[in-house]
Amino acid sequence: MKILLLEDNIQLAESIGEYLEGMGCDIDYAYTAASCVSFVEQNQYDVLVLDIAMPGMTGLEACDQIRQHLQVATPLIFLTARDTLDDKLAGYKAGGDDYLIKPFAPEELLCRLQALSLRGPRRDLGIVKIGPLEVNYSNHSVIRDGKTIALHATQFAILKLLTQNYPHTVSRERVERTIWGDNPPDSDALRTHMYRLRNLLDKPFDLPLILTIHGKGYRLETYE
Repeated sequence: MKILLLEDNIQLAESIGEYLEGMGCDIDYAYTAASCVSFVEQNQYDVLVLDIAMPGMTGLEACDQIRQHLQVATPLIFLTARDTLDDKLAGYKAGGDDYLIKPFAPEELLCRLQALSLRGPRRDLGIVKIGPLEVNYSNHSVIRDGKTIALHATQFAILKLLTQNYPHTVSRERVERTIWGDNPPDSDALRTHMYRLRNLLDKPFDLPLILTIHGKGYRLETYE
């Protein structure tokens, strides 16, 4: 079970992580809410574990970004000392799936994590509709004007990035970094992938959804 743990108390984070790793879990550590969001954007997890009270961006705000901006449906549990009913309701409203109050027994945390992992991603998240386009981040399905379009993994990764940033322009460099990390190929591979994506997503229809913004990058256009 791969877990992301957001906790600014390093000693507590290490204590939780040591127990979970001893039980066979793979842990990534985030010590700020902003880095937590970045981890989620770049990696896949079975469960997200977030503290709420953080310096700067709070765990609630990180959860909101994960759910609303990134549209990530990974199960999420809050670990916090905030124990009022209003606190719990705020956690669930932000997009949390469970809420565990500190202090807690590590055995109970593991039990809840296992239950969330077995439950799997939320079904009310992960589908984005932009104009005639519907993209399901969970099962990688793409529909335009009622027609299902099959994309390869790289093509889907590009489209997902464009939908996540709609209506803004995404730079060529960011697209390359999303696909290849810090080691983009020497050849003009991105142009080839964009050409193939457009052939599938735009060519069969009257108007193109993917626009090239000269000198800046790419963005989606819905003509609405």
